[in-house]
Amino acid sequence: MSFAREIKNEIIAAKKENADTAFAFLSGLFHGAGQLQKNSQGYQAVIVTDLDGLYEYLNNLIHMLYGDYLELDIEDDYVINKTTYFRITFPQQISQQVLCDSGLLFLADGGYHINYGVDANLTNSDEEKIAFLRGAYLGCGTSSIRLSEVESEKTTSGYHLEMTSHNHEFLTDVASLLSEFGIFSKLVERKNNYVVYIKEAEAIKDFLALLGANESVLALSNEMIRREKRNRINREVNCINANISKTVEASIKQVEAINTIISTIGVDSLSEQLQQVAMLRLANPEESLEGLLALSTISLSKSGLNHRLKKLIKIAEELK
Repeated sequence: MSFAREIKNEIIAAKKENADTAFAFLSGLFHGAGQLQKNSQGYQAVIVTDLDGLYEYLNNLIHMLYGDYLELDIEDDYVINKTTYFRITFPQQISQQVLCDSGLLFLADGGYHINYGVDANLTNSDEEKIAFLRGAYLGCGTSSIRLSEVESEKTTSGYHLEMTSHNHEFLTDVASLLSEFGIFSKLVERKNNYVVYIKEAEAIKDFLALLGANESVLALSNEMIRREKRNRINREVNCINANISKTVEASIKQVEAINTIISTIGVDSLSEQLQQVAMLRLANPEESLEGLLALSTISLSKSGLNHRLKKLIKIAEELK
């Protein structure tokens, strides 16, 4: 199961709306995943979702508010990328009232009109604002975050959570609500849709905590620790490999210089100190300076040994 789906299932399982937050939640959900179908009897409310657990959640919520039950239709031909989508249809007799109470419809000039933004009357308190965001995320939220199944596994995904909609006004209001809680997002247009997204891991954690998805916050925190540990190990390995490459390149250059000296003026033409260093390097071409000193009885510091090797290279360059 994807992390995005785990977040939504946790929200459904953990958070029950009360009478004070129910309509704010429904408003966010309708904006995110709702369909308004107009017929001879007025508007009918529909929620389209891939969350099968949302039906019971909504059923209990509407029963608390209106004393009615919903009808759930699962269309067998409504499958995208092997994902079945469920159509949750509100009873006709309460649909229009639910949409008005949720701020999706308002009566003016003798008729009903659609409200594309957030109804300020439903988001007066922080509790109501959070309920609206909870509904909006269940309706149109997703995440590309992939959790590592094992500590050593490297994930290719970064930290990204987003909500997508055709409704620019709705997502503008979502971004505004997020900023009120210190969660800063970006709103962009993507392929005829609008997307409000969060890319900072800490901001995503704050958002999930706001929605009440505490287990998901913990899972994301553990993932961040695992990734940082892997990154630190990779940095250390890269540093070691870089040092090894540097040592190998230096050793090759030193051995080539010594061979040049041997094939031209001969190693005997060197001072005794340089002869010792030259023979030591030829005998141990893969060793680092520390390794050479450990294998030798020459009383030299690392910088002293490096100086003599550089001197051998200089002599070879002059001979060339």
